[in-house]
Amino acid sequence: MKVVILAGGYGTRLSEETIAKPKPMVEIGGKPMLWHIMNIFWTHGFNEFIIALGYKGETIKEFFLHYYNYQTDLTVFLETGEVSVSKKNHKNWIVHLVDTGISTMTGGRVQRLQNMLCEETFMLTYGDGVADVNIKQLVEFHKSHGKIATVTAVRPAARFGGMKFDGNRVLEFKEKPQTEEGWVNGGFFVFEPDIFRYLHDDSTILEGDPLENLARDGQLMAYKHENFWQCMDTIRDKQLLENYWQSGNAKWKIWNDD
Repeated sequence: MKVVILAGGYGTRLSEETIAKPKPMVEIGGKPMLWHIMNIFWTHGFNEFIIALGYKGETIKEFFLHYYNYQTDLTVFLETGEVSVSKKNHKNWIVHLVDTGISTMTGGRVQRLQNMLCEETFMLTYGDGVADVNIKQLVEFHKSHGKIATVTAVRPAARFGGMKFDGNRVLEFKEKPQTEEGWVNGGFFVFEPDIFRYLHDDSTILEGDPLENLARDGQLMAYKHENFWQCMDTIRDKQLLENYWQSGNAKWKIWNDD
């Protein structure tokens, strides 16, 4: 099952960092946020990623183009320019880097990937949030209900939007204002190919009509995650995540190596 990561936004609320790089490349513990997110999925056995690029996408391409050599011991023979590589154990990631437009909205980015995803169930998340979500359980939950979409619902601070439920079925999806129940969109979606019936063009905002209409049609279910989740919207969020990492309390770090 492929994992789509939306990595093309401008990240304007984190402009202190994103003036020079896309938000998914902002580092926590010396590694890009994107690397942390990919490790979460990899730990649960998912290793094929589609990175939806946009703003400063070349920075992400450069990272992965050089990733192998950066993680490997090299011997350089300066007389000839020959490079000898001492192989180390590498993660078996397959990474598709796809330009989805500079100003394309979230739903539009997914729509542009239709030819890569239209015949299979796939996962999707944002390039700026981490959690200790059990991805295998999320996928099992999705398969159990037979609907088009599953969204991971989390309980952050009240500055986010929210959802209303009938059991686990989403009755109403509104990014803002937050409802009294306090559950919000935490990313970590699972979609069936029928999601593309709800997407139209580059201006489609996934969190707008598509998810609202899925909820209206009874096709959106919520996987309720009660444990750790944190996004990186602002410099304060970035510092909070860095503090977690440096203190050894990074609850999203469910993998064994660095």
